[in-house]
Amino acid sequence: MSLFEQGAVGPLAVRMRPRGFEDLVGQDRALTPGSPLQLLLTGGGSVSVILWGPPGSGKTTIATLISQQTGRKFRELSAVSAGVRDVREVIDKAREDSSLYGSETVLFIDEVHRFNKAQQDALLPAVENGWVTLVAATTENPSFSVVSPLLSRSVVVKLELLNQDALRTVLVRAMESDEGLGGRVNASEAAMQALVDASSGDARRALTSLESAANAALARSGTEISIQDVENAINIVAINYDKDGDTHYDVISAFIKSIRGSDPDASLHYLARMLHAGEDPRFVARRLMILASEDIGLASSQVLLTCVAAAQSVALVGMPEAQIILAHATLEAALAPKSNSVVAGIGAAMADVQRGRVGSVPLHLRDAHYPGAADLGHGTEYAYPHDEASGVAEQSYLPQDLLASNYYKPTSHGAEERLRAVADRLRKLRSGESLD
Repeated sequence: MSLFEQGAVGPLAVRMRPRGFEDLVGQDRALTPGSPLQLLLTGGGSVSVILWGPPGSGKTTIATLISQQTGRKFRELSAVSAGVRDVREVIDKAREDSSLYGSETVLFIDEVHRFNKAQQDALLPAVENGWVTLVAATTENPSFSVVSPLLSRSVVVKLELLNQDALRTVLVRAMESDEGLGGRVNASEAAMQALVDASSGDARRALTSLESAANAALARSGTEISIQDVENAINIVAINYDKDGDTHYDVISAFIKSIRGSDPDASLHYLARMLHAGEDPRFVARRLMILASEDIGLASSQVLLTCVAAAQSVALVGMPEAQIILAHATLEAALAPKSNSVVAGIGAAMADVQRGRVGSVPLHLRDAHYPGAADLGHGTEYAYPHDEASGVAEQSYLPQDLLASNYYKPTSHGAEERLRAVADRLRKLRSGESLD
């Protein structure tokens, strides 16, 4: 028997929407006592706010509570379907209600980042004059998606993905509440963890997954949701991966170390775990670009080009096809010869600079393109390398105090074996040593 056959009306995520300020979970930072959002929810303020956060973090719920808790009228527009005319009609009605009846209106605009400049500008008089208390929701950085005049008249409140404890609270409350599952089912620890992991910090997704898994349990006349119910209900194999917790860092660390260790199979395994769990593919692409210079470097410079191309391709293509591109870059990086001479070299050079070991730029290397420079000795003894048959002039380039420094120490791996011989030859030419 399904939940709907037992009298439950509407999706679980709707039925379990918080009825009051005290029911909100997972946004302690945004709801700190005395914060603009907390004052709005308790009727102590009327400042307009822009709620910036990921899906399922409670933006719509908070907007509704602001209206309910303070007795204000609630009007909602979606930036997907509303135009300037719709905005002006709502504002005109709110202005009329304010002047004739003294009533206040909360105007909630979902996905405000989809409004163009003209649509956002239409909100300015209402916000500035207090005809409406604007609550705008966006999943994108408002600094880039909301016009400056509207930003300056609002407070940006950053909402976070719900952590595992908050998600567990939401799920347990839904299982126990009369508005939710009414205690008809519970969940094994493995199933609960699977639901938490699969929701990726999204309360709405967690409740939707719970409802589906509960129906699966009831369909087999069970009272406990098993991990198999979760996997069958949401069509995934549940894995332990928390994008904001230790597992996130453990898996990306294992991914990088597997590539560094030249194990293509392990590298693909950890890549698959991240992508399956919903990790941002752009994050993986960025880490690959860093690795290409840090762990491979000049041993195979082509890998960096591949990783840059992969990052650009991922941004253009998106998932699920992006997994093929990331696998391509991952395999090339895992199979490439390894060298850390680049990171070691810049690290040693930075360490000297940070310790104050800089010295003066040699006179022959200084700028000589202004009157009087030659009188100071600038550039007068500079040897032009193109005038030399070898293309390398016999002269020093480091400051006098650092002449003995040797930052670049090539390995004998891959292409760097050849570069080691090149670097040694160039050093001898610059110092005047015999090449024999």
